[in-house]
Amino acid sequence: MTFSALGLSDELVRAVSERGYTEPTPIQAQAIPVVLSGGDLLAGAQTGTGKTAGFTLPILQRLTASAKPATGKAPIRALVLIPTRELAAQVEESVRDYGKYLKLTSMTMIGGVNINPQIQRLKSRVDILVATPGRLLDHLQQKTLDLSHIEILVLDEADRMLDMGFIRDIKKILAILPRQRQNLLFSATFSDEIKQLADGLLNKPAMIEVARRNATAELITQKIYPVDRERKRELLTHLIKEYNWHQVLVFTRTKHGANKLAEQLNKDDIPALAIHGNKSQAARTRALAEFKTGKLQVLVATDIAARGIDIIELPHVVNFEMPNVSEDYVHRIGRTGRAGSEGEASSLVCIDEHKLLWDIERLTKREIPVVQVPGFEPDPRIKAEPILNGQNRGQGGGRKQQGQGQGRGGQGQARTRAAPRTGSGPSRTNAATGKPAARAPASHRSGGYGR
Repeated sequence: MTFSALGLSDELVRAVSERGYTEPTPIQAQAIPVVLSGGDLLAGAQTGTGKTAGFTLPILQRLTASAKPATGKAPIRALVLIPTRELAAQVEESVRDYGKYLKLTSMTMIGGVNINPQIQRLKSRVDILVATPGRLLDHLQQKTLDLSHIEILVLDEADRMLDMGFIRDIKKILAILPRQRQNLLFSATFSDEIKQLADGLLNKPAMIEVARRNATAELITQKIYPVDRERKRELLTHLIKEYNWHQVLVFTRTKHGANKLAEQLNKDDIPALAIHGNKSQAARTRALAEFKTGKLQVLVATDIAARGIDIIELPHVVNFEMPNVSEDYVHRIGRTGRAGSEGEASSLVCIDEHKLLWDIERLTKREIPVVQVPGFEPDPRIKAEPILNGQNRGQGGGRKQQGQGQGRGGQGQARTRAAPRTGSGPSRTNAATGKPAARAPASHRSGGYGR
């Protein structure tokens, strides 16, 4: 299967080839013909499988084929709604890259930056608008934006938008769009909420799901590193230096925790910056740019940034703290192992997080191997403590921030004490030898990891 066989124009195939892509991914092979036909689409694929090109390429072709001579300022014809600023910037960049040989124009509309340059940009031609819901509503309220000619609507990362509490904003936007339009809904997971949204939005949609719901990419090597909560930063530093890790994306639960960890890593002579919702857009853009080029060794992020980081061949993702919402684990580790490349996802798990780990393994239907680093064995005398406001006691924290603690499963809320795990668990590996260690008898797996 080639891109030209899907019905794409020579100009689009040329642009795709220059990006180094020769064969469409499964989601692209199935989605592109559906979008080209003009029908609605509900598409699900695990992160990193090429969803962006799956809707960008056929949209560019459809708009080019139906373009009419402008008798004044051309109207905005396609709207792509995105949950985060970083992801919006990346999607709009893809629109420009794939459409480089076409006469269509695009624009990013995000918050965190001055609105006036966006108002000026809207005075010239914009065919495709890639926007975050909040800033889009700002423009609508100021009457600087006309969406009355929208032909195609895309909700990208729809599950994340619901998690972040954007459902009301989305409904406000949908209410002012033309009723006759093509609707495309892309999501990494198909939750009941997503299906409910799709029922009210889509008209007899084609449904595509190219990976098992909440599956993790097979090219990602997953590992669990048991460690006491107070020694996580020490273990992370050890792993980065011992194995010479570069381009390491590290996830924390809170913004305060991300800031604190980045400061500590810098004191350990590991260049690190934090990226989260409280950072200015300029700071977030600069940190991401330095990380992509390899100048910055470690980027510490909260889940708010999980969907907005797309780096081909990113080698390492680390869960410094396990997410309270199991689906977020899939999104986090999906930053690596993208576009057919291999990646490694490591999780530093303390006794407080055993139940969170068990929930993740149940969701993904796979047991994650455990690697015990000599010298960092957990102290069996330490008891599990509740995770309050999305943080472990002793890990730093502060109050729950806006944008944290919203969405599925009550992220960021107080959790009950982690229950001991029972039954057989993942194989344990000795870090010194790399060989699997013998499992303990079932009668000895009643506490700790249940392993």
